[in-house]
Amino acid sequence: MTDLRRDPLPLRGRVALVTGASRRAGIGYAVARRLAAYGASVFVHHFGPHDAAQPWGADPGGPSAVVDGVTAALASPDASVRHMSADLGTPDGPARVVDAALAAFGRLDVLVCNQARSGGDGPLAELDAAKLDGHWAVNARASILLASSLAALGGPGRVIFLTSGQDQGPMRDEVAYAASKGALSSITATLADELAEAGITVNTVNPGPVDTGYAPPDAHAAVAARFPGGRWGEPDDPARLIAWLATDEAAWVTGQVINTEGGFRRS
Repeated sequence: MTDLRRDPLPLRGRVALVTGASRRAGIGYAVARRLAAYGASVFVHHFGPHDAAQPWGADPGGPSAVVDGVTAALASPDASVRHMSADLGTPDGPARVVDAALAAFGRLDVLVCNQARSGGDGPLAELDAAKLDGHWAVNARASILLASSLAALGGPGRVIFLTSGQDQGPMRDEVAYAASKGALSSITATLADELAEAGITVNTVNPGPVDTGYAPPDAHAAVAARFPGGRWGEPDDPARLIAWLATDEAAWVTGQVINTEGGFRRS
């Protein structure tokens, strides 16, 4: 008979790797805290130089503030947090991060590919090979290589990619970003099929417009007005879905691209 009661710590004893968790205002941080609150040990990847080069800047508290916040959310007495900085745009970056997680915990059950290169993009007329390759390397290639490293462990496991809203409508002046993020939604069904027999699910989440501090005031107000509730998504909105996809409750969900946009209206 099926037990309908929910385990309050459904990820107890498991290890999750969350990439791109460099800022407490970001989705990666919210995801890492959710997974910790569900009982998991968490390996946090960060790369502050990317944020430092953007208008929004790096977290003023640095990586230690991010790690402290995730540690504070730990729910299982046997769980812990480890972290490292790495440029996932390098060919060996993804493997080094997975190897470090395995060295720290001895296993890896959940992979959340939250890293993203944004900025330095533009319309078609301003693109060059370097812009396209730079976005591809971080957003698409690194995510696929990370998934490959998890798959090599033999499963079972969970892979969760983060895409964007490029399949819901145009993203003007973000050609390189939209192309690289679109690759993840396109490859989801293929990877899910390949890894299904190992018990590894692969899903992709489009978090919709989330207020991570990047939008200037005029754009912030314009976007907020397009939500039925009059507010942007908050980092914990997609984090709740992502954390659920990491649990056994989501074992029958794979190969899906899930939009969690709070009713955002594009027209």
